[in-house]
Amino acid sequence: MEAYGIGQALARFEDPRLLRGEGRYVDDVVRPRQAHAVLLRSPHAHARIGAIELAAARKVPGVLSIFTEADLSADGLGTSAPSLQLRRPDGAPMFAPIFPGLARERVRYVGEPIALIVAETLPAAKDAAERIEITFEELPAIADLGDAIEPDAIAAWGQCRDNIAYLYDTGDATATKAAFGRAARVVRRRYRISRVFAHYMEPRGAVGEYHGGDDSYTLHVDTQYPHRVRNVLAARIFRMPEHKLRVVAGDVGGGFGTKGWLYPEHRLVLWAAKKLGRPVKWTCERSEAVLADEHARDNISKAELALDAEHRFLALRVRTYANVGAYISSDRNMIATISNVGSLVGVYAIPAAHVAVHGVLTNMAPTAPYRGAGRPEATFVIERLIDDAARELGLDRVALRRRNLIAPDAFPYKTALTFTYDCGAFATNMQKALALADVAGFPARRRTAEAEGKLRGLGIVNAIERAASPGLGFGEIRFDASGTATILVGTKNQGQGHETTFKQIVAVPLASKRISPN
Repeated sequence: MEAYGIGQALARFEDPRLLRGEGRYVDDVVRPRQAHAVLLRSPHAHARIGAIELAAARKVPGVLSIFTEADLSADGLGTSAPSLQLRRPDGAPMFAPIFPGLARERVRYVGEPIALIVAETLPAAKDAAERIEITFEELPAIADLGDAIEPDAIAAWGQCRDNIAYLYDTGDATATKAAFGRAARVVRRRYRISRVFAHYMEPRGAVGEYHGGDDSYTLHVDTQYPHRVRNVLAARIFRMPEHKLRVVAGDVGGGFGTKGWLYPEHRLVLWAAKKLGRPVKWTCERSEAVLADEHARDNISKAELALDAEHRFLALRVRTYANVGAYISSDRNMIATISNVGSLVGVYAIPAAHVAVHGVLTNMAPTAPYRGAGRPEATFVIERLIDDAARELGLDRVALRRRNLIAPDAFPYKTALTFTYDCGAFATNMQKALALADVAGFPARRRTAEAEGKLRGLGIVNAIERAASPGLGFGEIRFDASGTATILVGTKNQGQGHETTFKQIVAVPLASKRISPN
């Protein structure tokens, strides 16, 4: 048994079935009498919805029903909402427009769902979607973050004329201002971090079931956080006890944060299943995913670095504008912009810092956590700023970093932004990386590349990050009369190998009792 304990190398238990194509993904879910759903999405970034003609679509053979936002409102279906409550720069409560499930009166980004079509077959649902006629009155749209923060910008929402949904600031503004006042040099830059989009092995999907006998629901979905999905659906959308809703998440097929938690399709398939009295399945087309899914990044950061006469860092000041898209329907649409600003100071001894993050509304798809949730953006800003400072001051960028790294004898070290580092050997780490990368030999490699008509670059980054905030977890071991043990945990496997790692965790204490982890 001890051969399978923590730290031992062994083949992952889940790999054979995944490599044989025997994974259990959401598209593998097929329920008796299952109907198929398609969403008609907006072709406009901003438009007023006029008449919606459904008669021709309803005549398509196999069509069961077509729903719009009016149907959701008639049934009193609820909405999600952010629990984080920030304020705007003027001190007013933040402006957080919440998506109602299907477009209401206007569409505010390309891809916003307008109508839900449910049919006996997927081709029938697609045919019906193409027969829906909608009259749109196109309106001015703002689809660029740089334009959205200009004083005379088009407003994505008339109730928020400057497009600033909220302001989050941290650090010591007074100390930072004083440090800049005594600086020998100040380096200022404006950085643009582009919007990105996730591509997974399996696009999103959802299958909703309603059980009339006990008035309960089952949602089969490829989500990274099934407990959060259940909580929001039960508490806010359907306003029902949680035990009446079961969320089943099998193999995710790639998540990266973008399959984090609640999407509109989750509530729609459940609601439609009850309306129609049969399971409803929605599968996102790969060509549809860029319209249907939340995006990420899309920031502009105005960064300033203050240095003394010996080129030691005195202070950092960053003002970031984060494009949150057209809606802020949950904390998901905010946390990537604010949860990792502490990473901006990196591994450097920067005595004072102040950061202000502005959430900016645009006529674009909402943004949410993806691959680092703010950490890559923060690392990019500080490391690029140091490179630019070295270039502007005529210094070696490695030497400038080495001069300002937190010293080994400074720990525990409280940074000017959020974090306390308990230990670190940052100079040693950087030196090892420089040696492994053969930085000394880089000029020769660059000359060789140039002779071949190629460009070769060298990036230097001292990254540090906190993966996620600490939180409560759940774990349980159930012992069976047969002599086996079953492990239950409150985290969702998204490819990390839970079937292997959690068995290893319990293997050592169980070994002494001669019980096999199941």
